[in-house]
Amino acid sequence: MTEWTFDSDAVAAHFDEYVRTQLPWYDMATSMVVHVARHYIPTAGMVYDLGASTGNIGKAIAPILHEREAEFVAIDSSEAMEREYTGPRTFEHEDIRGYQWLQYDLAVAFLTLTFLHPLERIGVIHALQKQCNIGGAVMVVDETEAVGGYAGTVIRRITLAEKVASGVDAESIVGKELSLTGVQRPLMPNEVELLGVEVFRFGEFAGWLWEKR
Repeated sequence: MTEWTFDSDAVAAHFDEYVRTQLPWYDMATSMVVHVARHYIPTAGMVYDLGASTGNIGKAIAPILHEREAEFVAIDSSEAMEREYTGPRTFEHEDIRGYQWLQYDLAVAFLTLTFLHPLERIGVIHALQKQCNIGGAVMVVDETEAVGGYAGTVIRRITLAEKVASGVDAESIVGKELSLTGVQRPLMPNEVELLGVEVFRFGEFAGWLWEKR
């Protein structure tokens, strides 16, 4: 089984189509981020996109950035994704672990934190929260650990059912899951507690909004 990696030309070239079939809620969650961005990006503000991939979030909020003359920095460690990136500039080929954050008004981590080792994630969250301006926010969308019991089985099957409904074949679904073994680890409850208010939920995937006061 081939291990999943963002630093693959094949993955990067088809990434936009791929995530929309594997994650049927992807565009809905993107629209939610745009809604949040309108509330937290001030005139001449500063915005970070963590794990920007091909630029989905940047392109979605581009009109807000333009209207408010805000600075935008997309960060990704994948050279393959950088070659496919079509969002607003600036793009920085960096690892968010140990990144030196400037003061900012909005940071978005969209399907990013679960690809960091649990030993490193809380440090990244704390560093982000420290550098956020008063009145600013951190928006996270990611996968959580499954809850127990039959309810947990029901929740996990929501995503599977929607993947099948969108036309993804069973072999591709299983192959994707197995390729993430050891690469992606869902957020744990102690990490979720740091992320603020839950504002989105689809099966095991959720979105949180943390505000600096």
